[in-house]
Amino acid sequence: MEIRPAVVADAESAVALCELVEPYLVSTVGGVRSSISQAGGSLARLSLAAVQDGEVIGWSSAALIAGSDPVSAQLRVLVHPEHRGHGAGTELLEATHAHLKNAGAQSVRVFADPASVKWASRWGYEQTRQVYYAGIEPRLAPAMPEVPSAVRLVPLDEVDPRAVYEADEVAQRTKPGDAKITSRPYEDWLAGVWKAPGMVLDLSVAALHGDQVVGFTLGNGDHHKIWSQMTATMPEYRGRGLAKLVKCAALRRAADAGVVGAYTANYAGNEPMIAVNEWLGYHRTATHSVLVCPL
Repeated sequence: MEIRPAVVADAESAVALCELVEPYLVSTVGGVRSSISQAGGSLARLSLAAVQDGEVIGWSSAALIAGSDPVSAQLRVLVHPEHRGHGAGTELLEATHAHLKNAGAQSVRVFADPASVKWASRWGYEQTRQVYYAGIEPRLAPAMPEVPSAVRLVPLDEVDPRAVYEADEVAQRTKPGDAKITSRPYEDWLAGVWKAPGMVLDLSVAALHGDQVVGFTLGNGDHHKIWSQMTATMPEYRGRGLAKLVKCAALRRAADAGVVGAYTANYAGNEPMIAVNEWLGYHRTATHSVLVCPL
């Protein structure tokens, strides 16, 4: 078995492995190819492949969490069920840890199947909470609620990205999570979020009050399956149903575009967003443990 940096030609095998092991997450061949290509020699992200007899049997992807202070990272390690127990996961994890330490990360987070918690504890991972995955066929989304007269719902590809950035800065600082987010330079956000491969800005929606983004939902995918990456309402506008409005509008746009599956995740305890997703008709597909490890 060989552990090596991923190459663009690995993308289809990586996505097939992801679909086999965690089908409720959205990985696209185009997105994986772009991620590998853009990583280059950057310390900020890394993809590794475990290869045996020419076949990708394991995969690791990791990235520094933009704007985190102290610097934190997140990773994902997958091994084909038929090749587990032979050291592929261990080698992928240890190689990824070494890279992240060199990149300056002080801790790393992973969402893991509860069956892996004991294994991960060997490296110092401890569970902080749980995360729920959920999915829906967009065509089954409910009818749109009434939109307040002072609010406009607009697809993100028709919104000034600077306005979305300003809203996202607030959202990142106030969202639940294990990493402390401070701020991210606009140009970095523009490249890493707005222009990132696979972002479906036409299927993402903002709630505008005048020119201000007071709520938004942002997704990525390939117009076949999409992932709801971030939904937020500005603190002074919470409790008015804006998250429900933007997510419902986004699902209806997805249905019209032919998307067959929409997926998301919520931390246990984030009851407001869990309630929104349940109202929309999302059904839970898996529960993972959120594990954090000091580096």
